[in-house]
Parts: sequence; C-alpha cells; structure tokens
Amino acid sequence: MITWYSHAAERRWNDFGFKVELRAWNKPRPIGYCDGSDADEAELRGIAESEGLDDLRIDRQMLKMGRERWTIVGHVDEEPED
Repeated sequence: MITWYSHAAERRWNDFGFKVELRAWNKPRPIGYCDGSDADEAELRGIAESEGLDDLRIDRQMLKMGRERWTIVGHVDEEPED
C-alpha cells in the first residue's frame, strides 16, 4: 500500500518503517512511501495510467541499510487542441 507524503510518513521513513521512498523525476521531495511489493508497483502503474502518463519507468536505486528509492519517470501525452 502506498502512503502519500506527510510529516508523519516521513518520520516513519526515518524510523525505518518503510522499505521504499517514492519520488517523481521532477520533484525534489518524496511523493510517498511503500513496502516495495508487487501490489505497490501495480498501484503506481494504475495511478500513472489514470493520469495519462505514458511510457512509465521506475528507476530503482539501492540505498544504504537495504532500503530503496524508486523514481517514477514518464511522459504525459497531451491531446492536440483543434
């Protein structure tokens, strides 16, 4: 389950309560946290699809202490105006 960014979620991350920090490629702060399960990845892909994000890629980076940072990268196709 994805937990979106909040101060409480950040404290939980700092206390090793989550395994994965989620970031968007164009944002300096985390957008959320999760445990890194297949269900979490499927949820991210579903959210990206519903928001029109094409070519979703999740770049995974291993951090110290066995945690990970997932950076979500993609392209939004904008409809041409008539």
